[in-house]
Amino acid sequence: MSNATPPGWYPDAATPGTDRWWDGTAWTAHTRPAAAPQAFGPPEPVAMPAPQAFGPPEPVATAPGDGSAASGRSSTHIVALAVAGLVVVGAAVTGAVLLGRDDDGTRPEAGPSAFAPSPTTATATPSPSGSPAEDDPKVLVDQLNGITLPIPAGWEKPARTADQVLTMRTADSYDCPGSSSDFCYHATVTSRVASATDITSAEKLAEQDIATAADGAYEKNIVGNRIHGGITSHKVLDSGSVSVAGRAGYQVRWRVDTAKGPGGYVQSLVFPSPTGSESLVIVRYAFDAGPDGPPLRLMDTITKGIRPIGDSATSGGAGSSIEH
Repeated sequence: MSNATPPGWYPDAATPGTDRWWDGTAWTAHTRPAAAPQAFGPPEPVAMPAPQAFGPPEPVATAPGDGSAASGRSSTHIVALAVAGLVVVGAAVTGAVLLGRDDDGTRPEAGPSAFAPSPTTATATPSPSGSPAEDDPKVLVDQLNGITLPIPAGWEKPARTADQVLTMRTADSYDCPGSSSDFCYHATVTSRVASATDITSAEKLAEQDIATAADGAYEKNIVGNRIHGGITSHKVLDSGSVSVAGRAGYQVRWRVDTAKGPGGYVQSLVFPSPTGSESLVIVRYAFDAGPDGPPLRLMDTITKGIRPIGDSATSGGAGSSIEH
């Protein structure tokens, strides 16, 4: 059984009141205000009654003629039961205190250290109230960027992909026209944080990213195979500002022609994250052209359905009303 701590938001010990994103292997630069603090360490001590001496109970004085023998036996039983109860309570409290400590008797430490979070002490910050479940087949949840994307009918969200980014795609696949050993999908949408760039403008980043999005979808795949025979030309179909999850974003859309197959449409959508440090988010779309590809308007429908996690108006986004 692996003890690796899963990706998530954890308390930042270096900056009180702040959560920092752990990507599964290292701390990142992404932060957000901390959620309500959680209590760590052993439980609060429980007030116990004053200890009583063990041994036979004190004799009970009775008035003559009132059934003293029966009364004495009844009092003896009551006192014995009370003493036994105190022993059980004392053992339970002692066990609770011991369970609140690590094996070496020390209190668990709250928050991350300079190294990886300890699987036995670091607790992921709970999702905001009203956020959708991770296993909801109608919603793609991007915890890092604080958004959800609606999943159209007939699409899936794979648990793992070769490039290790959050992905949703058509459930049906086919042999790539340029490489029969590879599988292609009629449409794919991914969400990622903008990294390895100093660009802070959504417009500039979208204009730069669109070529990368086109190459990844229709030029070469992650292992270098020309799955569509390579891109032969492209045409800009649209570019402009767009509102996404309550933030001002920018999108660029291309039509690409390929050496093999019908080609397709690619789009780069960039906007600030609605949470934390508001780092730029990149959502890439790749739709096959031709009769087997989804309608181009579905790109706009997905964009309009992107919501901040916990959006009470939509429960964070929903895909049940989106038809392929």
